[in-house]
Amino acid sequence: MKAVSTIEGRAIPLGLKNIDTDVIIPAHWLKTVSREGLGEGAFETIRATPGNPFDVEDFAQAPILIAGDNFGCGSSREHAAWAMLDMGLAAVIAPSFSDIFAGNAFKNGILAVELPQEHVDRLLEVAKEQPVTIDLENQVVTTPFQDRFAFEIDPFRKRCLLEGLDEIGLTLGSESAITQHEQTRGGALPWLDKPQRREAA
Repeated sequence: MKAVSTIEGRAIPLGLKNIDTDVIIPAHWLKTVSREGLGEGAFETIRATPGNPFDVEDFAQAPILIAGDNFGCGSSREHAAWAMLDMGLAAVIAPSFSDIFAGNAFKNGILAVELPQEHVDRLLEVAKEQPVTIDLENQVVTTPFQDRFAFEIDPFRKRCLLEGLDEIGLTLGSESAITQHEQTRGGALPWLDKPQRREAA
């Protein structure tokens, strides 16, 4: 997983509330287990609407999305996080997130920043013309106009994002301890490592 520290650039000012996972990636895109190419289907129904912010040239390859309350609600769908990554998004700012989406986003290296509605409204206005910066280390969102909005994040999630650690990476970080435990257990409880044979009835 790619490490996340500072995310800076244009932010897509979507601002819509209750964007569910079917809007993020429609169900007919779920036939694949590949992460590649899903960006094409991300926010498909919104992008089909004339004048939507995804069509604005200034927001092409923007790393940040600014959304409304209850982002990522609906069914559990890891493809939603995959699709957002594939279209270049590294962070989402919103007043609140679905717990399942926030978990999927974190596990795939997407930073979900929760801010009060008034701060989100300010960022939506600034994002129309100026870039936004998210500093994960110092847990703050800033703008060129000296706006400075602090946010909270679980310390464990923060560490994993800063170090680029997914579940496999975390496990490998304890590889020597795991090996030592297996060797110790093998000496003390050798029968646990022997193949078990079922007795004939």
